[in-house]
Amino acid sequence: MEPLLLDRLLQIADLFQRDMARAFEGAGLTTARVHLLWALQHAGPSTQQSLAVLCGVTPRNITGLVDALELSGHVRRTPHPSDRRAVLVELTDAAVETMTRMQAQHTELNATLLRAVAPEDRAVVETGVAQIAQHLERLVAEAAARRTT
Repeated sequence: MEPLLLDRLLQIADLFQRDMARAFEGAGLTTARVHLLWALQHAGPSTQQSLAVLCGVTPRNITGLVDALELSGHVRRTPHPSDRRAVLVELTDAAVETMTRMQAQHTELNATLLRAVAPEDRAVVETGVAQIAQHLERLVAEAAARRTT
């Protein structure tokens, strides 16, 4: 019997997790820390409050993540330019290099994965995966909304 689409998606998620763990082994970067670095790479210097929202974690969790990344030399806290009470979190130069390398690897892996699909099928696969992701995002949001009401 052929595996269900959901089984394949779960297999892919597991493979990505294992590959990511292998890639960052010994670097002190957990999945959550990489997610925060990725958010900073795309959003630029941000408050911890906005990072908590971007990463989908509590303010307490984001403080722990930022503390750990500051200790490892990946981020620094700087005064907010217009709000004396706020602090911005930004990538260090070393982290910018790491994230630039990671972005290149990300792009390369994307191309490698697409090459596994026949050229004439690539657009359909990309559209289908995007539709599945959007639908799953909606289902998760609806479930979360029901849980809070």
